Amino acid sequence: WPLGPRPAAHLPGCRPRALLCGLLAAVAAVAAGGRALPHLSDDVPFRVNWPGTEFSLPTTGVLYKEDNYIIMTTVDKEKYKCILPLIASGNEEEEKDYKGPTPGELLEPLFKQSSCSYRIESYWTYEVCHGKHIRQYHEEKETGQKINIQEYYLGNMMMKNPLSEPEGQMTPYYPVEMGNGTPCSLRQNLPRSSTVMYICHPEAKHEILSVAEVTTCEYEVVILTPLLCNHPKYRFRASPVNDIFCQSLPGSPLKPHNLEQLEKQQEMMKMPFRRVKEGVGWWKYEFCYGKYVHQYHEDKESGKTSVVVGTWNKEEHIEWSKKNAARTYYLREDGTQTVRMVSHFYGNGDVCDLTEKPRQVTVKLKCKESDSPHAVTIYMLEPHSCQYILGVESPVICKILDTADEHGLLSVPS
Repeated sequence: WPLGPRPAAHLPGCRPRALLCGLLAAVAAVAAGGRALPHLSDDVPFRVNWPGTEFSLPTTGVLYKEDNYIIMTTVDKEKYKCILPLIASGNEEEEKDYKGPTPGELLEPLFKQSSCSYRIESYWTYEVCHGKHIRQYHEEKETGQKINIQEYYLGNMMMKNPLSEPEGQMTPYYPVEMGNGTPCSLRQNLPRSSTVMYICHPEAKHEILSVAEVTTCEYEVVILTPLLCNHPKYRFRASPVNDIFCQSLPGSPLKPHNLEQLEKQQEMMKMPFRRVKEGVGWWKYEFCYGKYVHQYHEDKESGKTSVVVGTWNKEEHIEWSKKNAARTYYLREDGTQTVRMVSHFYGNGDVCDLTEKPRQVTVKLKCKESDSPHAVTIYMLEPHSCQYILGVESPVICKILDTADEHGLLSVPS
């Protein structure tokens, strides 16, 4: 469509959600100037406002023009003039014009300096010597000051062919594959392997953010580094909210009737479950054990925007646990094993625009000692589009891990 008033968009079977999807499709068409665009991504948040007739367009932030609108008609013949934002493509243009070093070249000083990063946990210590090896070890002194070391190599040497560079994520990472680790007895002595995910953080000092065993003897290590921040593709992308302003035309209510009813139903369905909340940036995360994982944003004006990342189903988790490691162990000083972490599968989340499949998340519950008995650390990773890993670490978890059965299911007090 050229600039100027758009033809009226009549959606014959339009439900409230479909009306909003129609608006976003219009934004995509306007932004493309008639060209085809890829699927809309959750990384670009939109918000529909219903301001009424007495309204002035914002003069700062996202750009608007009075003649950049469409007329939307609901199934109940309610009509709205919806003014669309002009979506800038600044990030894409900056990436296109970038002529500097590649991400591999930016990280090269880290690999050449023979530098190592460490993460100390209650039993294990993790050592990442960048581009060389990843080691998991435990040291203890025996009689006569002799030091006994228990160690495993989770990966050695950088593989020649790096993984393809990820695109379109809120926190882009540069992955480096490390193979040829210590043989794994649980997988017919196949060597352990790891993916090291380097993420831009301007104030970081190459520290290890997390180490996760995603499947048996296969690991993901997240490293925060300032070196990648010089590349526009790997900077943290703050995602501004793009407002759409829909003004009711004569004879129509301020907001569509069906939408009002839907919002009232959603408000009534809210229940006070036990929750864990955490987040950095625009999205935050909410985990309710044995119920759901949500990704959400709260705004004073429009309230709460929420995405269902995964929901709990015991039978689906049991099927998942037959093919994946639901329990991870470590050795105590007396040689006995104890459960270190359990993994739970939450599926059937909201459908992902990029994959056209429901979102799913593996929740990793891990014992983490702390001076504060109720301290909780929570982080979210997205190693593949709309397939997430949620890590939850707390002293509270230490008390219940040994109740885990063969499927990783816990006996949690009510």
